[in-house]
Amino acid sequence: MDLRKLKTLIDLVSESNVSELEITEAEGKVRIVKSGSTVVQQVVPAAAPAPAAQAAAPVPGLPAPAPVAAEPAGHTVKSPMVGTFYRASSPGAKAFVEIGSVVKEGDTICIIEAMKILNEIEADKSGTVTRILGENGQAVEYGQPLFVIE
Repeated sequence: MDLRKLKTLIDLVSESNVSELEITEAEGKVRIVKSGSTVVQQVVPAAAPAPAAQAAAPVPGLPAPAPVAAEPAGHTVKSPMVGTFYRASSPGAKAFVEIGSVVKEGDTICIIEAMKILNEIEADKSGTVTRILGENGQAVEYGQPLFVIE
């Protein structure tokens, strides 16, 4: 990403009501976070694919990459958006599903709050919930596994 584009993005964030902006391109990922009156930026260069026989060496100044967890057995329901994960419709309400619950395709299994909007997430497969991978009130990322249905 060229410097002019980066400066423009920083200026836009600092002059707007946006508190955080993340952009991923082929060259890498840029994350701009506004905290108070200052703007903080992170630039993560795109990593070249490492040969299968070699492990990627850590890049000085960057955190070590997190280990990739194996995909759980069964069908994994993944988060369709970034937001806050909730297992029930309100704090005192019963959870939509528990481990062992039988769900049909289209049944509401959780809520993800994004930008003050509550989005009902539906099961995309019928079966029995065998694992609940999200914690109530936890921030979730796009594509993060939430449930396993078998």
